[in-house]
Amino acid sequence: MPQPALIELKSVSKDYTIGDETLHALANVSLSIKPGEFIAITGPSGSGKSTLANIIGGLDKPDSGSVEVEGADLAKAGDRQLSVYRNKHIGFVFQAFNLQPTYTALENVMLPLVLAGAGGKERKARAQECLNDVGLADRMSHRPTQLSGGQRQRVSIARALANKPSIIIADEPTGNLDSAKGREIMTLLAGLNKQGITLIIITHDMEVAKQASRVLSIHDGAVKEGRS
Repeated sequence: MPQPALIELKSVSKDYTIGDETLHALANVSLSIKPGEFIAITGPSGSGKSTLANIIGGLDKPDSGSVEVEGADLAKAGDRQLSVYRNKHIGFVFQAFNLQPTYTALENVMLPLVLAGAGGKERKARAQECLNDVGLADRMSHRPTQLSGGQRQRVSIARALANKPSIIIADEPTGNLDSAKGREIMTLLAGLNKQGITLIIITHDMEVAKQASRVLSIHDGAVKEGRS
């Protein structure tokens, strides 16, 4: 029996109006992603890569079409439902890390657990576990300015793991790193995928994309299978 889809987009479109111009970020996109897949989304700047990731991640909603994740249609969900969905199912990793500069690594990783309503002892124990998993057991009390770029991205990944998500969405996760640190981060993310997490990476780097089991390329809001 075929494995059911974890994520199913049907006829999804999204437009943005900038001045007098309408940008077709996504144009009638349909795609299916199965549990545990490693997907790379590629394409030039402005092609719709981040829009697609934001819609899958519940950060944005389509103008038309359906976005079903584990049977729930995100296109019909309200803001509170989307917030719960993001916190429960999605871990985000960003190019710019998006860490709180005045917080320690431990405090940054605890943030999504605070939003989820976890108790103090549970938050600390889980955050310590996640930082240990990404190799930062000895950097928990350091603030972002005291960490290298690669270490900051590891904190970002630990934060993404805090609520035990089924899906990680990483938007240009190696974009601010040198090639050696970028390879380390990709090894870490690929390892998480091997543990069963569905991994979706947005990237313009073909060296990153070729590590995925499946590549989707976007041009002018249209998605096609395979490398562009």
